[in-house]
Amino acid sequence: MFSLADVAASNKQPELVFWVGCAGSFDERAQRITRSVAKILDHVGIDYAVLGTEESCTGDPAKRAGNEFLFQMMALSNIQVLNGYGVKKIVTACPHCFNTLKNEYPELGGNYEVIHHTQLIQQLIREGKLRAAGGESFHGKKITYHDACYLGRANRVYEAPREALKALDADLVEMKRSRANGLCCGAGGAQLFKEPEPGKKEINVERTEEALASGAQVIASACPFCMTMLRDGVKQLEKEQEVEVLDIAELTVRANGI
Repeated sequence: MFSLADVAASNKQPELVFWVGCAGSFDERAQRITRSVAKILDHVGIDYAVLGTEESCTGDPAKRAGNEFLFQMMALSNIQVLNGYGVKKIVTACPHCFNTLKNEYPELGGNYEVIHHTQLIQQLIREGKLRAAGGESFHGKKITYHDACYLGRANRVYEAPREALKALDADLVEMKRSRANGLCCGAGGAQLFKEPEPGKKEINVERTEEALASGAQVIASACPFCMTMLRDGVKQLEKEQEVEVLDIAELTVRANGI
């Protein structure tokens, strides 16, 4: 994994930039997702680079919390760096980063082709570069997928994650609420960073109960924030020995023996 600064110093331009994101950089569990995405990129021979220390938060939490001024400051700083390197294409494992970079940076001068890592995995499967062979078999294992709000409802990316899971030859089972009718994990809108408000039940527990009701042995996620909330739900319901929460990139790596 090379930094964009090192690549630029060699007068080269990578095929794409891997935007790691705050969670993927600093959260210990999300770091495993980051490593899985990097393994996939290395496995298929994609020429990529990361910003490293030059990458800053996209500003999504600030914007969702209502601080538009702080968001624009952070966004303009990132855009200056990205445009300075002539970045054209970005892949990220975080739907929040994906949504912000794709939909909110253009009006500030940041115009890039932005894809989510599940879309990249879908593309690589269609091209025959990922075959779900040589690694762990998921044949017959029940897997349910949780639609992340900023990937699903906000950007209508529903099929890419499911296509990646179907390639595992697993038994994909849907929750009661899925796709456009999916239930938020409870972390969006900067809610992850504040204490829950008074109520009868936390949203992540409600969502985890729906996942468990599907009979799935694996809850598949495509967002580091959803990952945190669902894992906490599984812990709270004391189902850690029965159910795994894994990112689609992690499942792909395990299935392909990468």
